Amino acid sequence: MRTLWWGCTAAGVDDEGRTANQRLASQRQLLDARGLLSQSHPDSLTAHRLCKSCIPTRRLYKFCFSLCTWTGISSNPLVSILNPRPRIGLSFTSLAFAFRRRSHHHSLPAIMDRIRNIFQRELSEASYEPLQGGSEREDGEEIEQSKQADFSWIDYSVFLLLGIAMLWAWNMFLAAAPYFQQRFESDERLLRNFQPVELVVSTLGNLGSMLVLTKLQAHASYPTRIIGSLVLNAAVFALLAMSTRVFPAATATGYFAFFVIVVFAASWATALCQNGVFAYASGFGIPEYTQAIMTGQGIAGVLPCITQIVSVLSVPAKTDGHDAPKQSSTSAFVYFLTATVISSVTMLAFFYLLSRHSSRERIKQVLDQDDGVPVSDIPERKAVPLTTLFNKLYWLALAVFLDFALTMFYPVFTQQILSVRDPATAPRLFHPATFIPLGFLIWNVGDLLGRMLPSVPALSLTMRPRLVFFLTVGRIVFIPIYFMCNLGGEGAVVNSDVFYLFVVQFFFGASNGFIGTTCMMGKAEWVDEDEQEAAGGFMSLCLVAGLAVGSFLSFLVA
Repeated sequence: MRTLWWGCTAAGVDDEGRTANQRLASQRQLLDARGLLSQSHPDSLTAHRLCKSCIPTRRLYKFCFSLCTWTGISSNPLVSILNPRPRIGLSFTSLAFAFRRRSHHHSLPAIMDRIRNIFQRELSEASYEPLQGGSEREDGEEIEQSKQADFSWIDYSVFLLLGIAMLWAWNMFLAAAPYFQQRFESDERLLRNFQPVELVVSTLGNLGSMLVLTKLQAHASYPTRIIGSLVLNAAVFALLAMSTRVFPAATATGYFAFFVIVVFAASWATALCQNGVFAYASGFGIPEYTQAIMTGQGIAGVLPCITQIVSVLSVPAKTDGHDAPKQSSTSAFVYFLTATVISSVTMLAFFYLLSRHSSRERIKQVLDQDDGVPVSDIPERKAVPLTTLFNKLYWLALAVFLDFALTMFYPVFTQQILSVRDPATAPRLFHPATFIPLGFLIWNVGDLLGRMLPSVPALSLTMRPRLVFFLTVGRIVFIPIYFMCNLGGEGAVVNSDVFYLFVVQFFFGASNGFIGTTCMMGKAEWVDEDEQEAAGGFMSLCLVAGLAVGSFLSFLVA
């Protein structure tokens, strides 16, 4: 106890007005006279000065200085335990060992109780919050913390918006089909073939771009690809919007050349966006972000259908034929301009997402440097062979390929299946102008709900990839079921619009969304951590390949 008293006296404010150097000299003399200045640890008194700068309260400072001088513990471990950074620490086991070595005549349980009480009281008063990572076990071995960041609804919303922007452009092309028909009506050959050409150019351009981008994965900057895709999409649809006003009288051949160029540019932008967004989201290690992208794609399919139905129902049943081209041009202008706005807003949101996580990366680099690991020594992203990824993901890769290949049949059937009601007496909703987009709407609603289901843990099949593949094979049954509907107005085996809309369309869309999202989310469970981004790009490649194959096979039922 006298030792603790001397420590407190040394730490307190001298009432005699002595200078700091005089007080230190006096303290050293007193401690040396009592044999308390450790010869093996001559810097023990230095702990007095070091601890004073890092201990928030004088009471803890007095105790620690006394503890240091009494036990002979070096100032460096003592400062380490008091350092506010939680990455460094000294366990009570070390202190107990020091007490046992120096204090044979003291009661160890009583001393340890006092130490615990003081530290618990002081730490509870401080606003201390531990950082992730860097904790240690009692044996000194560092516990490796997960690199996975905490889930954020802000990040989820940005990825949802990226999914919308990814397919919004393509749905604008589909919605503007009446406008393109008006532009090519002077050339029968172009009028008949512009939609197949659009499909082939888009799918081949998308697939070719994905193959090139996947090969360039080693030094890829996925945020740069995402930003580039959004800029390109905004520029393409700004040009399309201008074309409805600037040169409306262009020849069909000239406009067809322009049309092919913008379709290819849009397909390249879509490939950049798909490859970049899925790979970037995979780097977070949070499957919910991938699910947000897939949900955004589903929303991009629903909203244009609603817009088209509303636009048809909002005009009179009979219109002046002279005004029709003008209305079609205005509608296309709004659609194209909307795609430009969506791309611009998404780009701003993505910049915000980058700013959030770039600051976290800077903090991580500082911590890595503090650990003695230079940032330059951190390994770069390695190139992962496609064969390696396929060997790990073959069930999911085949499932997503077959899933979207089968899905490409639904647009062909949807455009040909009509209501079983008599058009002369049926409400306007069941006329072909609205019934066809209604079929697209129901399919996309099912697709959207299917994309949301994998987020429910009880319905998740990410750990059962073989079952996912066989469920995908089972979707083939929907193709003969389509032939049981009123295909081409020639009559239906099942004479019911409810059967077509809510059994065939809804469940075909729901199965597509559920299987596609499960495959894209499940990849994270089967690859190593440093292969996450490459796996995201690889699965996107399989998805696009399925779309390309399905687009060619769909001509068999056209």
